[in-house]
Amino acid sequence: MTKIAVQSLTKIFGKRPASVLPLLEAGESRESIFAKTKHLVAVNKVSFSVEQGELLVIMGLSGSGKSTLLRCINRLIEPTAGSTLIDGQDIKELSTRDLRLFRQRKFGMVFQHFALLPHYSVLRNAAYGLELMRLPVARREERAREALSRVGLSGWENSMPHNLSGGMKQRVGLARALALDPEILLMDEAFSALDPLTRREMQSELLRLHHDLHKTIIFISHDLDEALTLGDRIILLRDGNIVQEGTAEDILSNPADDYVAGFVRYADRGRVLTAGSAMVAPSAVAVLGLDGPLTALRKIHQHGLSSLFVVDAFHTLLGVIHEDDVTRLKNEGKRDLSLVMNTEITSTGADTPLTDIIPIVANIPYPLPVVDERNRLQGVIVRGLLLEALSAQEEGNAEQQAAQEPQPAPKSPREDA
Repeated sequence: MTKIAVQSLTKIFGKRPASVLPLLEAGESRESIFAKTKHLVAVNKVSFSVEQGELLVIMGLSGSGKSTLLRCINRLIEPTAGSTLIDGQDIKELSTRDLRLFRQRKFGMVFQHFALLPHYSVLRNAAYGLELMRLPVARREERAREALSRVGLSGWENSMPHNLSGGMKQRVGLARALALDPEILLMDEAFSALDPLTRREMQSELLRLHHDLHKTIIFISHDLDEALTLGDRIILLRDGNIVQEGTAEDILSNPADDYVAGFVRYADRGRVLTAGSAMVAPSAVAVLGLDGPLTALRKIHQHGLSSLFVVDAFHTLLGVIHEDDVTRLKNEGKRDLSLVMNTEITSTGADTPLTDIIPIVANIPYPLPVVDERNRLQGVIVRGLLLEALSAQEEGNAEQQAAQEPQPAPKSPREDA
């Protein structure tokens, strides 16, 4: 279900912004318009939609229009043209009073520089939005305590902002937004003022909250790795225009132009590429109750394997059997593969980042099975093929870099499957 629909949203800064619209319609460039009129086209006819519960990252360099676009969505900045529909409601049609009430119901906003009130306690800062709504003290403090608990700040309610680390201050800012129980979170470079370690912790915290609360989130960032980590989808802006929109893997694999290719050149692809992109179909499996040791050994020898995954009739992963154990079972005249099946096996989901998979694959004596939410076998990851997938991405990076700065590209180490 579409939660937010942005339609041809445009923002022009200057004394007579509406007078510039015909120039935009005629196809004149941002630079030409500024040279002629001294008006700046910050956002140029941007259209996109956000689904209920989606986490969309809008990113770009400084001056790309991303923060202006975010503020146009909830009319903190008045758009020059275009519209934003929230659950079908065009917010440009709302009066000032109705807009304020609409924002209180629909939106929570988290800023880059925390925006905490230094003379308020952590609890009162978290309850500040509810205070502006004139909620009774007991009720707003209850909701603020719940929000602080969600972001891991229980016990800090009476502390003052100057006693908090940067990460803790940002957690208070996030708690203040969550206390409103908004349907939509708008986050403007919320983690960019934090040190790298704290930033990663806050990214993980946001993903956890998103999973638990299912809020619709628009997150502004200038950092590609952050966008790749967080976004269900990413919109890349340049000079107020959308240059590409898609999933992280779409953008990494198929950059729309040289600008996007330059953006993704040094991205940490291992954090974005997933088990689903590196898995292959298993060469063979044994079906419990159908296959016996002779059939299992035939499959093992036919495909040059040392082990075989065991599934049931619904392809649910049950365990793994090894050649030596199956041979012993055959020699003992027994048929039930479950007698030699190891059920304590490691598996992963298709959306697990490859960088998380590397240490797992290195420490198990069989390919890593990839399963769905019902534990049905989807594919396997073989160590050599995993390294090959990562190596191919590194070579792609090297080739792109060599195109800009010609030099011999070092070969990535590979390992046979």
